[in-house]
Amino acid sequence: MSAGPLYLGFDLSTQQLKGKIAIVIASDLKVISEAKVDFDADFAEKYKIKKGVQTNEDEGEVYAPVAMWVESVDLVLARLKEKGCPIDQIKGISGSGQQHSSVYWNEHAESALEKLDGSKTLLDQLSNVFAYEFAPNWQDHSTQTECDHFDAHLGSKQKLADATGSAAHHRFTGTQILRMRRRRPEVYSKTARISLASSFLASLFLGAIAPIDISDVTGMNLWDIAGEKWNESLLELTATKEGVPELRKKLGDVPLDGGGSLGGISPYFVQRYGFSPECQIAPFTGDNPATILSLPLRPHDAIVSLGTSSTFLMNTPSYKPDPSYHFMNHPTTKGHFMFMLCYKNGGLAREKVRDKLPKPAGPDPWANFNRHVLETPPLDVREDGDRAKLGLYFPLPEIVPNVKAGTWRYTCDAADGSGLAEEKADWGAAADARVIVESQALSMRLRSQKLVSEPQGRARGRARLPAQPRRIYLVGGGSLNPAIARAFGDVLGGADGVYRLDVGGNACALGGAYKALWALERRGADESFDELIGARWREEDAVQKVDDGYRDGVFQRYGNVLGAFEEMEGRILEVAHN
Repeated sequence: MSAGPLYLGFDLSTQQLKGKIAIVIASDLKVISEAKVDFDADFAEKYKIKKGVQTNEDEGEVYAPVAMWVESVDLVLARLKEKGCPIDQIKGISGSGQQHSSVYWNEHAESALEKLDGSKTLLDQLSNVFAYEFAPNWQDHSTQTECDHFDAHLGSKQKLADATGSAAHHRFTGTQILRMRRRRPEVYSKTARISLASSFLASLFLGAIAPIDISDVTGMNLWDIAGEKWNESLLELTATKEGVPELRKKLGDVPLDGGGSLGGISPYFVQRYGFSPECQIAPFTGDNPATILSLPLRPHDAIVSLGTSSTFLMNTPSYKPDPSYHFMNHPTTKGHFMFMLCYKNGGLAREKVRDKLPKPAGPDPWANFNRHVLETPPLDVREDGDRAKLGLYFPLPEIVPNVKAGTWRYTCDAADGSGLAEEKADWGAAADARVIVESQALSMRLRSQKLVSEPQGRARGRARLPAQPRRIYLVGGGSLNPAIARAFGDVLGGADGVYRLDVGGNACALGGAYKALWALERRGADESFDELIGARWREEDAVQKVDDGYRDGVFQRYGNVLGAFEEMEGRILEVAHN
């Protein structure tokens, strides 16, 4: 066990609250202890939850009991202590919370946080400090009316995205606050401060209401990214013109620096768990921003999460917002942004195609699916004159593009994408296996193409490489599948290759710990996260190259039909828009 400083990273996700000490000594980044609380396993009966939340299906509400989150902090720290973790060596704490989720504190919160007594539990002392006992969850879809108002308020969805980084979405905090003011005016009136899940968690450790993080604030549809301030017009929409000063007070000021210390740890944790009184609390951020901090993600690197749903994240210096995706401030690097795409249909959609194929004789349920992905040529063009196959496979209503559930198959000229035509007949699961993986990757390539650039100093043979991501990191269950990795490399490229990233069970908690280390050990504000963490990060411990990525000729074939893919989406949107 190291005698050096340790750093604690938390993740407050939908289903779990994980505490992870991720650093042993400054040069090592070694994980030495880990504990978790599983909401369903630990609290399902007490809080009447399923998968971490309660639901009101009549109104489309999805929410979590805030008391459960409070109780989880004590439980996870008790479990860390039981494991013999040297808590007294922890120098700094940071972490992440599910993005967009909000907590509504009442007028008693500040004084209660300040006076926490280590002989009592957090829940005993904080049960009466919330104006609303629930926190809306990112899965909530009760705010369509409010979304319509946000999208129209600045003139268009594009203008809203230009200002805030995103068009309006059900889960975004601005629409949730507007609905709270209209639907539950007594709650809004009693609310003294509003926190995001991340700043709520930071507040418990700080013993005071913590400010909202500079990255997480850009998931609210209220922050003017270019102006680095609250958007006055959107605050008026949310609270009325007369109510703007009150809403500003509820939201608080937002520090523009994602590093540094918010202050020392609350004496409660010193008394109850043995933290050093010198331990500092760094800003907490959202779960998606924390994910890109789980490794030194350099500009034009991309993370593709291949779980039940799919997410595409990229670190980029370019700000080119569009209503179909998200731009958020980078959590540590001023002037850089996190580009994010979220898809509902990921692994589930692939599984449905897999299950239409004959069941493999061996133990691998993906064997036949993978064989067809690898044996089918790109776009199923087997010889000159064959038309390229394109499709969308959505067993669930999709976000990107915003269409209803359904399956659509099209073909086009493979050389230039012309002559797009819908295929009424089912061409079979064997072809679908390749086409569904290509379609998921093509959607990501279509929407990220303006953000990538020609790799500097890179050439194969005499030709310079076309614009593409530098590296592609795959995470999630699908990252273990070599056929999916190959197809994503074919479509998206990756000048340095495609890699599987394995940073343990929770990248968000690890990213939080790395953020605490950087925030408190950087040599001034000019030392970047990538510089500090990159110098200490052991790539061989967390990364495995699984595909070469860019293939000359193959990459260009997909570029030839990218316009047709976009046209196909447009046609489907006309007839199946959500």
